[in-house]
Amino acid sequence: MKASIGIKENYLAEVAHSLGKILADEFVLYTKTRKAHWCVTGADFHSKHLFFEAQYGQLEEIVDTVAERIRSLGHFPPATLKEYLVLTHLTEQSREKNDSIGFIKELLADHESILIHLRENINGYAQAFRDAGTSDYITGLMETHEKMAWMLRAHLEQ
Repeated sequence: MKASIGIKENYLAEVAHSLGKILADEFVLYTKTRKAHWCVTGADFHSKHLFFEAQYGQLEEIVDTVAERIRSLGHFPPATLKEYLVLTHLTEQSREKNDSIGFIKELLADHESILIHLRENINGYAQAFRDAGTSDYITGLMETHEKMAWMLRAHLEQ
Protein backbone atom coordinates (compact mmCIF):
# COMPACT_ATOMS: atom_id res chain seq x y z
CA MET A 1 0.00 0.00 0.00
CA LYS A 2 1.30 3.44 -0.90
CA ALA A 3 2.01 6.01 1.77
CA SER A 4 -0.65 8.72 1.74
CA ILE A 5 0.98 11.28 4.02
CA GLY A 6 0.50 14.55 2.18
CA ILE A 7 3.71 14.44 0.13
CA LYS A 8 3.65 13.90 -3.63
CA GLU A 9 4.67 10.42 -4.73
CA ASN A 10 7.60 11.65 -6.82
CA TYR A 11 8.84 13.72 -3.85
CA LEU A 12 8.66 10.66 -1.60
CA ALA A 13 10.79 8.75 -4.10
CA GLU A 14 13.38 11.54 -4.26
CA VAL A 15 13.55 11.86 -0.48
CA ALA A 16 13.85 8.07 -0.12
CA HIS A 17 16.71 8.03 -2.64
CA SER A 18 18.47 10.87 -0.83
CA LEU A 19 18.02 9.09 2.49
CA GLY A 20 19.42 5.94 0.86
CA LYS A 21 22.66 7.82 0.24
CA ILE A 22 22.72 8.95 3.87
CA LEU A 23 22.05 5.37 4.96
CA ALA A 24 25.02 4.22 2.87
CA ASP A 25 27.26 6.84 4.47
CA GLU A 26 26.08 5.85 7.94
CA PHE A 27 26.65 2.16 7.29
CA VAL A 28 30.15 2.72 5.92
CA LEU A 29 31.01 4.94 8.92
CA TYR A 30 29.53 2.30 11.25
CA THR A 31 31.75 -0.35 9.63
CA LYS A 32 34.85 1.84 9.86
CA THR A 33 34.12 2.54 13.53
CA ARG A 34 33.66 -1.20 14.16
CA LYS A 35 37.04 -1.74 12.51
CA ALA A 36 38.62 0.84 14.81
CA HIS A 37 37.07 -0.96 17.80
CA TRP A 38 38.38 -4.34 16.66
CA CYS A 39 41.80 -3.27 15.40
CA VAL A 40 43.03 -0.41 17.59
CA THR A 41 46.37 -1.09 19.25
CA GLY A 42 48.68 0.82 21.56
CA ALA A 43 49.05 1.87 25.16
CA ASP A 44 45.56 3.42 25.08
CA PHE A 45 43.97 0.25 23.66
CA HIS A 46 41.43 -0.38 26.41
CA SER A 47 40.03 3.15 26.63
CA LYS A 48 39.85 3.57 22.85
CA HIS A 49 38.37 0.08 22.41
CA LEU A 50 35.52 1.11 24.73
CA PHE A 51 35.23 4.57 23.15
CA PHE A 52 34.87 3.15 19.63
CA GLU A 53 32.35 0.62 20.93
CA ALA A 54 30.16 3.45 22.26
CA GLN A 55 30.46 5.29 18.94
CA TYR A 56 29.56 2.29 16.78
CA GLY A 57 26.60 1.65 19.07
CA GLN A 58 25.29 5.12 18.30
CA LEU A 59 25.88 4.60 14.59
CA GLU A 60 24.08 1.26 14.66
CA GLU A 61 21.02 3.07 16.02
CA ILE A 62 21.35 5.76 13.33
CA VAL A 63 21.52 3.13 10.57
CA ASP A 64 18.29 1.60 11.85
CA THR A 65 16.43 4.89 12.14
CA VAL A 66 17.46 6.08 8.66
CA ALA A 67 16.25 2.79 7.16
CA GLU A 68 13.00 3.07 9.12
CA ARG A 69 12.53 6.67 7.93
CA ILE A 70 12.78 5.42 4.34
CA ARG A 71 10.19 2.72 5.11
CA SER A 72 7.87 5.27 6.72
CA LEU A 73 7.90 7.12 3.39
CA GLY A 74 6.69 3.98 1.63
CA HIS A 75 10.00 2.90 0.09
CA PHE A 76 12.57 0.19 0.72
CA PRO A 77 16.06 1.15 1.85
CA PRO A 78 19.21 -0.08 0.16
CA ALA A 79 20.37 -3.04 2.20
CA THR A 80 23.41 -4.62 0.60
CA LEU A 81 27.08 -3.81 0.89
CA LYS A 82 27.24 -3.46 -2.88
CA GLU A 83 24.50 -0.82 -2.84
CA TYR A 84 26.13 1.03 0.05
CA LEU A 85 29.48 1.22 -1.71
CA VAL A 86 27.82 2.64 -4.84
CA LEU A 87 25.76 5.21 -2.91
CA THR A 88 28.24 6.42 -0.28
CA HIS A 89 30.49 9.42 -0.70
CA LEU A 90 32.85 8.05 1.96
CA THR A 91 35.79 5.84 1.13
CA GLU A 92 36.97 2.60 2.60
CA GLN A 93 40.45 2.99 4.02
CA SER A 94 43.18 0.43 4.28
CA ARG A 95 45.42 1.20 7.25
CA GLU A 96 49.00 0.12 7.76
CA LYS A 97 48.98 1.22 11.42
CA ASN A 98 46.16 0.63 13.85
CA ASP A 99 46.89 3.51 16.21
CA SER A 100 44.03 5.32 17.88
CA ILE A 101 45.03 8.78 16.58
CA GLY A 102 44.93 7.55 12.98
CA PHE A 103 41.50 5.99 13.46
CA ILE A 104 40.20 9.08 15.25
CA LYS A 105 41.39 11.45 12.51
CA GLU A 106 39.82 9.30 9.80
CA LEU A 107 36.51 8.88 11.63
CA LEU A 108 36.38 12.59 12.47
CA ALA A 109 36.87 13.48 8.79
CA ASP A 110 33.98 11.15 7.88
CA HIS A 111 31.66 12.63 10.52
CA GLU A 112 32.49 16.13 9.30
CA SER A 113 31.89 15.08 5.69
CA ILE A 114 28.49 13.68 6.64
CA LEU A 115 27.71 16.86 8.60
CA ILE A 116 28.48 19.05 5.60
CA HIS A 117 26.30 16.87 3.36
CA LEU A 118 23.40 16.96 5.84
CA ARG A 119 23.69 20.70 6.36
CA GLU A 120 23.75 21.37 2.60
CA ASN A 121 20.57 19.34 2.05
CA ILE A 122 18.49 19.95 5.17
CA ASN A 123 16.39 22.81 3.79
CA GLY A 124 15.68 20.99 0.54
CA TYR A 125 13.61 18.38 2.31
CA ALA A 126 11.26 20.98 3.76
CA GLN A 127 11.27 23.43 0.86
CA ALA A 128 11.71 21.47 -2.37
CA PHE A 129 9.96 18.27 -1.28
CA ARG A 130 7.50 19.65 1.29
CA ASP A 131 8.76 17.12 3.82
CA ALA A 132 9.20 18.90 7.13
CA GLY A 133 9.37 15.55 8.93
CA THR A 134 12.51 14.47 7.11
CA SER A 135 13.99 17.93 7.51
CA ASP A 136 13.40 17.68 11.26
CA TYR A 137 14.81 14.16 11.34
CA ILE A 138 17.95 15.31 9.50
CA THR A 139 18.34 18.18 11.99
CA GLY A 140 18.43 15.67 14.84
CA LEU A 141 20.83 13.45 12.93
CA MET A 142 23.08 16.42 12.31
CA GLU A 143 23.13 17.24 16.02
CA THR A 144 24.08 13.65 16.86
CA HIS A 145 26.98 13.77 14.40
CA GLU A 146 28.09 17.13 15.79
CA LYS A 147 28.35 15.61 19.27
CA MET A 148 30.10 12.49 18.02
CA ALA A 149 32.59 14.63 16.06
CA TRP A 150 33.22 16.75 19.16
CA MET A 151 33.99 13.59 21.15
CA LEU A 152 36.48 12.49 18.50
CA ARG A 153 38.00 15.96 18.18
CA ALA A 154 38.52 16.18 21.96
CA HIS A 155 40.91 13.20 21.75
CA LEU A 156 43.12 15.17 19.36
CA GLU A 157 43.49 18.28 21.51
CA GLN A 158 46.74 18.68 23.39
